[in-house]
Amino acid sequence: MIVFDNHMHLRRDGMYIEAIKEFKKYGGTHLNFCPYTDYRRVIKENSYMGCYEDGIKLAEEAMEKTGVKIFLTVGPYPVDYVKMKEIVGREKAMMLMKKGMEEAQKLCMEGRAIAIGEIGRPHFKVDGPTWKESNEIMKYGMELARDADVPVILHMEGVNENNMKEIAEMADDAGLDRGKVIKHFSPPIVKREENHGIFPSVISKKGNVEEAFSKGRRFMLETDYLDDTRRPGAVLALKTVPRRLNALLATEKINEEDIYKICKENPEKMYGITLEE
Repeated sequence: MIVFDNHMHLRRDGMYIEAIKEFKKYGGTHLNFCPYTDYRRVIKENSYMGCYEDGIKLAEEAMEKTGVKIFLTVGPYPVDYVKMKEIVGREKAMMLMKKGMEEAQKLCMEGRAIAIGEIGRPHFKVDGPTWKESNEIMKYGMELARDADVPVILHMEGVNENNMKEIAEMADDAGLDRGKVIKHFSPPIVKREENHGIFPSVISKKGNVEEAFSKGRRFMLETDYLDDTRRPGAVLALKTVPRRLNALLATEKINEEDIYKICKENPEKMYGITLEE
């Protein structure tokens, strides 16, 4: 049975291999890994590619050591713009963010990544110009994803009906199918009247998974595992998705066909990949 975690992070100085082994022990089979970016390094190297390449190497080593299949999603982290703007100014920071989007698109088109992300806008309050500029960068990422025929994975503020509608309309303006926009760290907003066609990647907190299944099957699951030894298990431990699914399966609240839909059919359709046991 395939069990797919749609969004997580890894660090060499974190639990790294041990976390993946635990994921596998509980029945996890496939991961979508989003490498961390370092805005100071980006400024120094005038590129995000070094961060992306390090993530690719980390994933390759982890696959060799664990046998778990790891896909990559790459992109400039939205908060990088806020920090870089303070150091190098608006114009340079904007250039670096857009270049990072283009480099991510290139890796997707080469088949080395499956999506552009996590991109978007800050999850905290910023000044008006920074908010507007962040939206401009996000829309540019959507346009690049459209041209590469890949999804974007969005980082943003908490979900509500208004901002889901706003994001959906932004995708329309960019020419990107709303269904190719994945809301990372999503609550169980599975019904279309809740998400306006945006695809939810539901954070697998207790209760969220069961509620999502009660509304439909158009979603994926994630832990947003941070692999930070200072905060063990944050946001959720990597074993969480298989544990939640196994618990619901054991109590017959879902069946294997339900898991097949959200862990195999949905990711395969979304990313154009094949998930094999």
